[in-house]
Amino acid sequence: MGFYLWFEGDLAWAQGAYEYRPMGTAVIAASDLFRRRDFSNRHAVRPPVRARQYASLGHLNAQLQEMRREARAAARIKGALRHAAR
Repeated sequence: MGFYLWFEGDLAWAQGAYEYRPMGTAVIAASDLFRRRDFSNRHAVRPPVRARQYASLGHLNAQLQEMRREARAAARIKGALRHAAR
């Protein structure tokens, strides 16, 4: 199993294989999580060089959730600093 993950704006792209069989490519909102049914072989998209590689669909979704937690924490800190500067 192996999955590539990359972002384009507010979209999260993934391409993966399960037990050496290609699953195809999936695109979702960056605020969502990937599901097996999201993947399709209809779109022949090559992952860009900047794509990160993950071992499983679970790892892929865990990374998406972690990135959202970090973004929320950064926004809270930025808001607190803006409030303190007043």
